[in-house]
Parts: sequence; C-alpha cells; structure tokens
Amino acid sequence: MRSIPIAVALVLAATASALAGSAAAAPAAKTIVFCSDTTYPPMESLQGGKAVGADVDIANAVAKQLGASAQIKSTGFDVIIPALLQKKCDAVISAMTDTAARRQQVDFADYVNVGMLLMVKKGNPSNITGLSSLSGKSVAVEAATTEKATLDATNKTFAKQGKKPITIKIFPADTTAAAALLAGKVDAYFADATPVLYYIKKTGNKFQTAGGQIQSAPEGIATRKNDPLGPQIKKAITTLYANGTMQSILAKWGLTAFALKK
Repeated sequence: MRSIPIAVALVLAATASALAGSAAAAPAAKTIVFCSDTTYPPMESLQGGKAVGADVDIANAVAKQLGASAQIKSTGFDVIIPALLQKKCDAVISAMTDTAARRQQVDFADYVNVGMLLMVKKGNPSNITGLSSLSGKSVAVEAATTEKATLDATNKTFAKQGKKPITIKIFPADTTAAAALLAGKVDAYFADATPVLYYIKKTGNKFQTAGGQIQSAPEGIATRKNDPLGPQIKKAITTLYANGTMQSILAKWGLTAFALKK
C-alpha cells in the first residue's frame, strides 16, 4: 500500500477540519424539508398543486438564510409532529402554536404571535359572543389543534357548572371545518385569527367574528429536540426581522398585526 506523504497528509487533515467546522455552522442538507398542513390559508394552501402562503414564503426565506432551499411536504395536522419525529421532514411550519405540551416533544423557533377567533355567519344568528356562550352550540374545528383542546377544556368547565356541552365537530382539514359553517352544519367555526380573517375577506363578508381574540400566543417552526437546525432557524428568523424581510412577507399576506413585538 502506498503511503501518503506527511506534507499532503497535513494538508488533508487541515482541510477536513475546516470542512467539519463549516458543516457545524450550516444545515447538513441543501434542501430543508418542511412538513405543513396545506389546508390553512393564508398561512399555507395548495393552488394548482403548489404550496403557497405566508408560511411557505417564510420557509423559503429561512432556508435561503441558511444557504439552502425549502421543500414543502403536505402533511395532515393530526400527524404532523409524529411525521417530524419519524424524520419524514426536517422541520414543521404550519401555523403551529408554541405550547408547553408540544415543547415536551419538539423545539420551537417562534416567528409570529396569533390568537384564536370564533367565526359565525353574518348577523350572528346563534348570538355567540365568546367561549362562555357556546353551551349547547355546535362548533367546527380542525383535529389536533389548540382550538380543539380549548373547546375540550371549556366543556369540562360547563360540566362543573351543570351546563350543556359544546358539540364539537372535528374535521381532518381546516378548509372542511370552515365549509361546515358555510353549509349551516354548525353554529360556529373556531380557528386561529389568521384563517378566520382570511375567510371573512374572501367570502365577501358572509361571515363575521364573534368576540375578540382568545389566548394570543406565539407560533413557531418546530424541529426535533436538540436538533442543531433549531438554533439555526432561530437565528435566521432574527435576521429576517432585522432586515425587514419578515415584515414584508407578513404585509404581503395581510398579517402585519401578528408580527413579533420587539
């Protein structure tokens, strides 16, 4: 076997060390795959089979900051964290609220702050004014969301008070949950403020909100626990806010009010 000259070996060792250092500072892959439930406009939806929305633009901007490109992988919201943990994607960007329960499974890099809203038909025929007025009413909600958890908690309160429970109609896609209200199958639809305000605008005000925002909270990009990609995404988001890119994306989709406050 031919041996490598010592001088060449030293050069190769130095080169390997430099490459290792650069690998630690940048994503391992040139493409970052984001799982996203693409039934949640204006954050993410499909148009002509292509993913579009604020989250899609943010994913692209984050990936660009990391010297990579973004790929959106449509994934049902009720299985989106398991998909991440099973390494079917590198991160989740899907208007996901950063909660203590979810933080037990994943890390978050927050990028907006959004509350929940109840949406009803124009004129509010069921006289809904907030969570406390939902006793005996039917509400459409997407599976595995913080809204579903909030309705469950409200039903526990109603049970203690001897009130009729909310009839919770659970849908696998947010678009079908909203469609249930339009079809008159439920009294209200419950989701983040972002899709609620989108539907009100896009349907020519066939809908309206019932009460104000509930439990405003940060939404973030999720990564596997202790994955080096998480801190890199956090740093990218900070840069996107500092250079104005994030504000431009939010303005494009009518979401300026949900920007993180300094």
